[in-house]
Amino acid sequence: MATKKKIPRQPQPAASTEAPMSLADARARIDGIDRQIQQLIAERAQWAQQVGKAKGPLAAAVDYYRPERESQVLRMVIDRNDGPLADEALVRLFREIMSACLAQQEPLKVGYLGPEGTFSEQAVRKHFGHATHGLPLASIEEVFQEVEAGNADFGVVPVENSGEGTIQVTLDMFLTSDVKICGEVELRVRQYLLSRSGHIEDIERVYSHPQSFAQTTGWLRANLPKAEKVPVSSNAEAARRARHADDAAAIAGEAAAHVYGLKKVVMSPIENRDDNTTRFLVLGRRTFPPCGHDRTSILVSIHDKPGALFDVLSPFARHGISMNRIESRPSHHAKWEYAFFIDLAGHVDDAPMQAALAELQAHAAQIKILGSYPVAVL
Repeated sequence: MATKKKIPRQPQPAASTEAPMSLADARARIDGIDRQIQQLIAERAQWAQQVGKAKGPLAAAVDYYRPERESQVLRMVIDRNDGPLADEALVRLFREIMSACLAQQEPLKVGYLGPEGTFSEQAVRKHFGHATHGLPLASIEEVFQEVEAGNADFGVVPVENSGEGTIQVTLDMFLTSDVKICGEVELRVRQYLLSRSGHIEDIERVYSHPQSFAQTTGWLRANLPKAEKVPVSSNAEAARRARHADDAAAIAGEAAAHVYGLKKVVMSPIENRDDNTTRFLVLGRRTFPPCGHDRTSILVSIHDKPGALFDVLSPFARHGISMNRIESRPSHHAKWEYAFFIDLAGHVDDAPMQAALAELQAHAAQIKILGSYPVAVL
């Protein structure tokens, strides 16, 4: 990302022997600023309406959403920030403003792995804001299907965890689905041990998603070695089950605790890694223009011959394109035939990317562009 441009601070008033501002005066000043902020937000919303009118009669809210524009706006927010609020706090505030302005047309419908209270729902709120209409679905496969069918405008699915690696079902769905990746979300995942009683000595079984069990193996081994581990479809489902018995607990996020009434946090955080982060993909039905900080994901099936993978990767090296990630999966076309999922720095419309993909055609059995999309801002 470009070096942050610092905005010069205004000169501070010289020290004075006058009495400091009273609490009432300080609050009155804040009230005045709040009125200005509210007026400016209303003005922004009116201009957002004008943008919608300028685009002409569009079919639905999804036609107004531009992830590349949102990415540019949020990066400008970061570039302008000189404190005291952190970049993350300002990005969250502006995300909600944009979400509310977009919802004037119609709230976006975004599918995610449900039920309510999952980390996937948190990723939806982080990326789209709270003015979005979330659609909790039963499985990752169903999220793909609902987006492809047009019943959801977008979908959010987990693709990898910083400690436990790839979510295989997500990659496998790209082998047959025509959805496009149009964004990504990085979510810091904090795992909590939740129960109805709040007493660790009462716990005989623990419910959680298999990924969360994998992310908390060290703590469970040290503190609940004899407890039964019961895998379920989501962490929210784990919380829903654990709320009915004093001898049960759930590993889930704080959101699930509030939704399902498990207000007793036995222990937190209990994940193996301090930087435990899950990357989510935003699914849509089209590719958007570049924003200047883009990533392209492709699926490549190769011919079975010596040096085949080298032939696939060489064009990107020759054209100066960085590879961020590569993962292989069975292609489902023939025994021992594999497809490679590759993440690349840049947009598919960039000249170097187009040149590299053109060269790749001679060495690949199949090339599928999964999407070009803005890199996660924070």
